[in-house]
Amino acid sequence: MNAATAYAWYEGGKHMAHHNVRRPSKIRSRQRTVHVAVIGVGNCAKSFIEGVQFYRNANEKKSVPGLMHVSLGGYHVRDIEFVAAIDINTTKVGKDLSEAILAEPNNAVKIADVPKLGVTVQRGMVHDGLGKYLKDVITPASGSTVDVVQLLQDTKADVVVNYLPVGSEMATKWYVEQILQAGCALVNCIPVFIAREKYWQGRFRRRGLPVLGDDIKSQVGATILHRVLTNLFINRGMRMKRTYQLNTGGNTDFLNMLERERLVSKKISKTNAVVSQIKNAGLTIDPNNVHVGPSDYVPWQKDNKICYLRIEGEHFGNIPMDLECRLSVQDSPNSAGIVIDAVRVAKLALDHKLSGAIEGPSSYFFKSPPIQPTDDVALRLTEEFIKQYGHRAR
Repeated sequence: MNAATAYAWYEGGKHMAHHNVRRPSKIRSRQRTVHVAVIGVGNCAKSFIEGVQFYRNANEKKSVPGLMHVSLGGYHVRDIEFVAAIDINTTKVGKDLSEAILAEPNNAVKIADVPKLGVTVQRGMVHDGLGKYLKDVITPASGSTVDVVQLLQDTKADVVVNYLPVGSEMATKWYVEQILQAGCALVNCIPVFIAREKYWQGRFRRRGLPVLGDDIKSQVGATILHRVLTNLFINRGMRMKRTYQLNTGGNTDFLNMLERERLVSKKISKTNAVVSQIKNAGLTIDPNNVHVGPSDYVPWQKDNKICYLRIEGEHFGNIPMDLECRLSVQDSPNSAGIVIDAVRVAKLALDHKLSGAIEGPSSYFFKSPPIQPTDDVALRLTEEFIKQYGHRAR
């Protein structure tokens, strides 16, 4: 979908999901909280949970770093309540979620102290979730896999956030089946393609459930920076000839991605997030001239991610030019605010009985959404969704 088409969808208010989604005359009765379950209690979950605590008393009339709105569609940050958590690591299973987020090998910077949550981390299914490098730092807990469907239903979970490691193809699809059976919305933060695939869109539509995804797009990360610079070149009439994005980090995500076989979907996701902007403008670039993806694991960087980005192009008179930049961010907090917003959008979709892929907001929050408009259009689509489906402030 090009930018013009996406903006037309925005203007017509048709950006929510596919043709079966309509604004119902009566919304379902909503609770005052958003019940959230997390699958994978790693660094990203740590920043997400600590971020909710950090902003629980934020003034909803003021803007804060990392969030679209303190109160989004009538749901304040403090309305997010964690009701279930699943992991496989012996350092986390059986502990209160507030303690598990501090357990090794988590190494993200602390945002806030989290009080006891009364949520015990349950033992999950391993499947292909544990790569050969992660086996050196993670020992699966003993015992059987929790009945995920029963857990989600017993805790009345509204939204499930998928934080499994990159490359967990079979594990993610197994969990999605449980989520569908339990009747929850899904926010898919990893590059296993669910929300963008017609098969899974259909499954969620038939169950009357919303899905947002895939592969979280951080607040100001390597992907969004690369996309913005790409559109800058396009909008200013510069021809892009070659580009690369090289990333290094020291968390378990980068350790896991040393196993190149697990990187297939990640590279597709990050590359398409950039190339889609070129295609939107009716332009082309040789695939061999685009390299986007993780580069190496540097243990002492911990959760600090460093991106090296280069674009080579031509300007007036076919004269060559190039641009290089370096971005340094704390990787997990950089995505936490996006997830807080995505979870609340998912709850609004549940409240209004929307089903299938929630396209407009997915295009703003994720690298591999069902549609790939430019980021300014994606923002408009998301704000329009919130305006149309948000509840009045309490």
